[in-house]
Amino acid sequence: MGDVAMLVPVLRAFIQQNPEVKITVLTRDFFKPFFRDLPKVVVFAADVKGKHKGVLGLYKLSKELKKLKIDAVADLHNVVRSNILKYFFLGTPFLQLNKGRQEKRDLISGKVFNQLKTTHQRYADVFEALGYKVDLRHPEFPKASQLSHAIESIVKKDFRKWIGVAPFAAHESKMYPLNLMEQVIESLSKNYKIILFGGGDKEVKILNDFEAKYEHVCNVAGKITLDEELDLISNLSVMLSMDSGNAHLAAMLGIKTITIWGVTHPYAGFAPFNQPEDYTLLPDRYQFPKTPTSVYGNKYPEGYKTVAGSILPEIVVNKIKSILK
Repeated sequence: MGDVAMLVPVLRAFIQQNPEVKITVLTRDFFKPFFRDLPKVVVFAADVKGKHKGVLGLYKLSKELKKLKIDAVADLHNVVRSNILKYFFLGTPFLQLNKGRQEKRDLISGKVFNQLKTTHQRYADVFEALGYKVDLRHPEFPKASQLSHAIESIVKKDFRKWIGVAPFAAHESKMYPLNLMEQVIESLSKNYKIILFGGGDKEVKILNDFEAKYEHVCNVAGKITLDEELDLISNLSVMLSMDSGNAHLAAMLGIKTITIWGVTHPYAGFAPFNQPEDYTLLPDRYQFPKTPTSVYGNKYPEGYKTVAGSILPEIVVNKIKSILK
């Protein structure tokens, strides 16, 4: 989800700077709402678990795509499926993302420790290889969405500024310990409205417990659609997230986004779009010198699972308060 969300600001810049070009985004149907604000962008839904499954399914998909008379393909995923599609598009310019795999291996092995090219710029590089200039330095973002009565009845508007909190990630080693996150929520809820985001039964239960325990805390997980979630995020004053998809959803909408990092690191190129460097809160590298231990958070040595816990709750709270002043 994060990879797809990171594409949105790049496409927004592309269509502004290349208005004569029409873009068709091939992605899962679930991600369609991400592109709703982009003119001249059409989403073609790939059914990779149904009719487009396997090599034969991808062949069928290529035949459907060729009916669109595509002039060139920008492969921003560069995985097995897209490489098979490339074979079916022989004769059509088909430029692929350079993921910088060796650079990232060097980063997590400790050979280097410096900022690698961002994923956003890697996406832009593919378009530039096709002959289209994409400058990401002066981004524009959509206006805050009008909230439906259904959302307003859940969130209950008042005078307080809204802080989004998304405490979960794909791997526990990318998460801030929940007992510390609860301290952050408790502190911030005294002065701000806290809106909790997440998904899945286990996460919803934890967030419901936070909502029941503290005043001015509202859990929307499991209660609204993805479209409504994007509407709500666009109205936040700030989003607090892990290195996860929610950070990229907020950033693609131009929302100030604070991220807490565990065993991964923004140097790998996955920091949220257009956010100041000091919006990334990092674990104590003197205490945990092997960080980052993984690009995706799925690998770490003994004793590193909860490295994000070296970031004190007061640091998180004070950072958010300083931004909201």
